[in-house]
Amino acid sequence: MWWVVGVSLVVVVVSTYLTWTASRVDRLHVRVAAAARALDAHLLRRAAAAAVLAEERYAVELYAAARIALDATTPEEREAAENDLTRQLRATTLTAADPATEAVVVASRRLVLARQVHTDLVRDALLARRRPLVRLMRFGRRHDEPRYFEIDDPTLVRDPDVPVSPSGSPSGSPSGSPSASPSG
Repeated sequence: MWWVVGVSLVVVVVSTYLTWTASRVDRLHVRVAAAARALDAHLLRRAAAAAVLAEERYAVELYAAARIALDATTPEEREAAENDLTRQLRATTLTAADPATEAVVVASRRLVLARQVHTDLVRDALLARRRPLVRLMRFGRRHDEPRYFEIDDPTLVRDPDVPVSPSGSPSGSPSGSPSASPSG
């Protein structure tokens, strides 16, 4: 009689653990998908803010990079376009008083956070999928394998060398336009 209770208890514990593991793998994949959507939204916001900045400054190359980033569809195209946009933004002098610059810097900061969350969740999902029990029971079969989004670090900073007059326009150049300083 006691062995029946013991076997029943073991079956309940094992089935509870298997159910918990399967739901954990599913939850991780759902969170990865949500993080990927959030990352995509932040990428679009940064590209749109960069397009506005490019229109304001008549920066043709920056505008082209922003449009390509907005129009990219596949993950490989997206990564290449976002890397190009990041290089173009780093080559642009960002002044502190410009609202378009502020929008790009804020969007870049949020993009860094969204990318970090996405990377952490992808790492956790991949680790969960590699566990022997998960592979044996094929708990991850309903979901595609998560993929990292590989781009350059999109952190941007404003140029501290460009002084801003009280009226909000950069000083130091006779026309009041931002001076072209080498970035590197």
